[in-house]
Amino acid sequence: MKKLISSLMIGFMSIALAACGSNDEGQKSTADAQSKTTQQDQEKQMKAIQKKLDKQKIDEKKTVAVVNDKKINGSEYNNLLSTAQMQYQQAGQDPTTADAAKQIKQQTLDSLIGQTLLLEEADKKGYKASDQEINKQLDESKKQYKSDQEFNTALKKAGLNLSELKSDIAANIKAEKYIKKEVPQDKVTNEEIKSYYDQYAAQQKDSKQKTPKLEDVKSQIKQMLEQQKRQEKLGQQVEKLKKSAEIDIKI
Repeated sequence: MKKLISSLMIGFMSIALAACGSNDEGQKSTADAQSKTTQQDQEKQMKAIQKKLDKQKIDEKKTVAVVNDKKINGSEYNNLLSTAQMQYQQAGQDPTTADAAKQIKQQTLDSLIGQTLLLEEADKKGYKASDQEINKQLDESKKQYKSDQEFNTALKKAGLNLSELKSDIAANIKAEKYIKKEVPQDKVTNEEIKSYYDQYAAQQKDSKQKTPKLEDVKSQIKQMLEQQKRQEKLGQQVEKLKKSAEIDIKI
């Protein structure tokens, strides 16, 4: 649901990819030459991968879907697509394969449709975001950067202006209020935590890995299970909203 975060992170991903390594001229040792060759190979591989990832994007002005008369454009699609691609890479999967590209496309469309429906419901039920709440989150976002110039550069690379960023922040606030009130989260029980830990411990034992004590990982397991339950609830709510929605996918 964090559109503004995903948009800004996309900008930094492209910066990180473009800024890999540096050349130290004048060093003639074999080790340095090998290092330079390896670095060049890595840069070529990364550029090739990025080229394949970019091919999955579409025209920013193209309408990818219409949800209850609300058009979702290619720019929104590409932003979320890049986030999904990163998630695949972070999980050690190749997002450039045909199967992965198909899954990522569907995942991106499902997420956009879900966001649109949830935000529409939040508006219908009168959830608001005050200027104070928006500015507070904006200030929190700015704290991630060393200067206003760095923040503005990231904003520009993400294809956003300050007004659009504030609009995204307001949408997030309204959605969070709606979800908290209308989609209450089920509590995680100690039995569920213990069951998950036992499964994890069994896997660790099979792979001959050392297993931490339950007390040391209980809070992490609880947080993860809470997130899973929340996602399940949101998914159920979106499916419920879909039944009475008009959805036309254009791609």
